[in-house]
Amino acid sequence: MSHPHPELSAPDALAEGGLRIIPLGGLGEVGRNMTAFEHDGRLLLVDCGVLFPEEDHPGVDLILPDFSAIRDRLDAVEALVLTHGHEDHIGATPFLLRERGDIPLVGSELTLALLGGKLREHRLRETVHHVVAAGDRVSFGPFDLEFVAVNHSIPDALAVAIRTRAGLVLHTGDFKMDQLPLDGRITDLRAFARLGEEGVDLFMTDSTNAEMPGFTTAEKTIAPVLDSVFHASEQRIIVACFASHVHRVQQVLDAAAAHGRKCAYVGRSMVRNMAVARDLGYLTVPPGVLVDAKELAELPPEEQVLISTGSQGEPLSALSRIAQRNHHFVHIEEGDTVILASSLIPGNENAVYRVINGLSRWGARVVHKANANVHVSGHASAGELLYCYNIVRPRNVLPIHGEVRHMIANAELAVATGVPRERVVMAEDGVVVDLVDGVARIAGKVECGYVFVDGASVGDITESSLKDRRILGEEGFISVIVVVDSNTGSVVSGPEIHARGFAEDDATFDEVRPEIVAALDRLVAEGVTDTHQLQQGVRRVVGRWVSKAHRRRPMIIPVVVEA
Repeated sequence: MSHPHPELSAPDALAEGGLRIIPLGGLGEVGRNMTAFEHDGRLLLVDCGVLFPEEDHPGVDLILPDFSAIRDRLDAVEALVLTHGHEDHIGATPFLLRERGDIPLVGSELTLALLGGKLREHRLRETVHHVVAAGDRVSFGPFDLEFVAVNHSIPDALAVAIRTRAGLVLHTGDFKMDQLPLDGRITDLRAFARLGEEGVDLFMTDSTNAEMPGFTTAEKTIAPVLDSVFHASEQRIIVACFASHVHRVQQVLDAAAAHGRKCAYVGRSMVRNMAVARDLGYLTVPPGVLVDAKELAELPPEEQVLISTGSQGEPLSALSRIAQRNHHFVHIEEGDTVILASSLIPGNENAVYRVINGLSRWGARVVHKANANVHVSGHASAGELLYCYNIVRPRNVLPIHGEVRHMIANAELAVATGVPRERVVMAEDGVVVDLVDGVARIAGKVECGYVFVDGASVGDITESSLKDRRILGEEGFISVIVVVDSNTGSVVSGPEIHARGFAEDDATFDEVRPEIVAALDRLVAEGVTDTHQLQQGVRRVVGRWVSKAHRRRPMIIPVVVEA
């Protein structure tokens, strides 16, 4: 389900002077964040990210927001605002630009630089870029935008205040309130308070950590843990983290310098992103620490540090290939230390544990969040959200960015600080919210399903296709070929039965072959001659038999040929 209100229909026309909010992703899930704002017939988009597939999405590479609600109005889009450079906020932008290539892109220097590399990878020309910084105020059509510094697990993240005739919306993006960030750039609570004094009509705030009590731990707390791990390690160290986590990489580089080790990046996205961060001054590399990966391999193990992608167990990532011992130049050895310096994205647990087990099997010591404080979150916990509600004092609240349980927890925090419960709007992807006369209400729904990317195919894979893939993967398939006489309808050859992933022994099907012939004879006697109907009869017979005899539900492919 793409929305929690099956009784809703398409929304009526937006009231004069009103603001319509259309969540296209990120509400009810962690990923593919995207929201469309409509005012005076024009659209503003905020974020355009991807969701990574889970185990029940076989063969899927990425999941995109559903653009169908705005596809026929892309010419009305004034701009796409990107709050920060994480994949779940920028990763679907190339797919949007394939549909309209000149949408102005608005974001911070680092965010647009990271996106630029992605656009080149997709062979898309650079579109109109508007680099903004905290404190900037710019207008696009009827949308007056002000950008506010927020702290997150990537530098240069921004919240955006959207002013229209309908009122003021404050969209936090992803944020936390680290009071001692590595780059000294804290969440600008003074700006939040100033906007609160002006009057925030709708507060759209990050829900990801709303269930977590207290305050999110500061990034700096990781430094002494890394120092301890480096001190205890006598051979090579491999650190896996997100390819965009500049602050985490900075701390690894600093620890390597302190312990007389050299570092190299492994993984294309890591190499690309850290080069961008270094060139723009967001990453400071200690002199002489960074070398080429192949040059690092020539050094003694006790002097090596590899900074790798693959902290989520992605099958083709550098760390997964290292764990399987099929990386082209990194070979795990007994006594090596591997640090997984990231959180577990929901759905990736099994993949990550497979990597941990693979590394451990070869004798590596694996340090991860469950046994050491090597990761802190980039999202505000309940204590920080309470601070924000008390500072902003919003008239209406729309929890965003999180699974349903996260958004419910966020909603309860808002109510606890005095926001009337009827002014806290719970919506999911596709549920339209209108802000009219200072009141936010659910106005209807639009179609908003998953759009699957499978290789070069975008949107061609349906839920039905995935169901077939899951059945094939879990239950196998059976093909049944029968040749019938075109005049009499009697079986002249077969049934020839083949199976994969179910039972390889042909003798298994001896019991059902006579049943298939008998069923076809009955259908022909009843006057059925259409091959499709005969095939359906074969499917029913085999389906009943395999369910009763083997308690399985394989895919059954019947073929009836006339001769």
